[in-house]
Amino acid sequence: MRTIILGGTGFIGSSLARLLVSRGTEVVVPSRRPEKVAAVLGLGAPHARIVGAPFDGRTGAGWAEFITAETAVVNLAGENIAGGRWTPEVMGRIEQSRLLAGAAVMDALARAASAGIRPAVLVQASAVGYYGARGAEPVDESAAPGDNFSARVSKAWEASTAGAEALGVRRVVVRTSMVLGRGGALAQMLPAFRLGLGGPLGAGTQMVPFIHLDDEAGAIAHLMQKADAFGPYNLAAPEAVDSRGFARALGRALGRPAFLPAPAFALKLLLGQMAEEVLLSGVNASAARLLSTGYAFRHPTLAGALEAALASG
Repeated sequence: MRTIILGGTGFIGSSLARLLVSRGTEVVVPSRRPEKVAAVLGLGAPHARIVGAPFDGRTGAGWAEFITAETAVVNLAGENIAGGRWTPEVMGRIEQSRLLAGAAVMDALARAASAGIRPAVLVQASAVGYYGARGAEPVDESAAPGDNFSARVSKAWEASTAGAEALGVRRVVVRTSMVLGRGGALAQMLPAFRLGLGGPLGAGTQMVPFIHLDDEAGAIAHLMQKADAFGPYNLAAPEAVDSRGFARALGRALGRPAFLPAPAFALKLLLGQMAEEVLLSGVNASAARLLSTGYAFRHPTLAGALEAALASG
């Protein structure tokens, strides 16, 4: 199976690309910066190829022709939602980056459909932020979306490619939790925790769903290959943990104390709405639907996921 990955040079996309190449799959990465594809992923792997394709950021021009009946299309493209304070400009970029990527996917599928071709599967990225702020009770994929910015953006992101189903394309939506690996959110936490200055965020009772990068890529590849997999799946490890428990586990993994809480008022003062929605709110995203497909987690526990993530860095 050939796989086209929008966002293939990003934190998750590059890991997925390498996994698929290791399995002998050709990977096509549409990009407005072809040199970045070569720099991040390399080109011409021994047993499969990574191909950089032109991308204007809005349409399927330059890469839609790679779609065949055996192709998987994976849309991971979107600006980082936790990169800093949400100004109106930043919020606009976050939303538009997702909507434009979705429009590009739909344009590519329409071009393929006009030639009588439809891909085997479309995997559409989303986030557990779809559910908004929740308590400790497990939340499965049937739950209604929340009403904050994170939830509205996730809902719009998912909807941006919903039209694929009318074209007869099997569509899987992956609602991703915090991904632990070399880079991402963990890299932002490590400096303080290594100095012994880490701790829970705010009250520390908000749930922190997580998944190791190996399982993020592995679950996406698994769902691509499961012909009966469709609709939304929470990509979160089976173990539930709150912010206080996460801080303790990271402190133990580093051999450092982790008891200094970051006060909610300080986080809100520094990061505004982003802190309120991303750092101080949480959801206990259930992994039950993913597990029911037969996926076996490599790192089902937080301790194991942290150990593997730290070893990789």
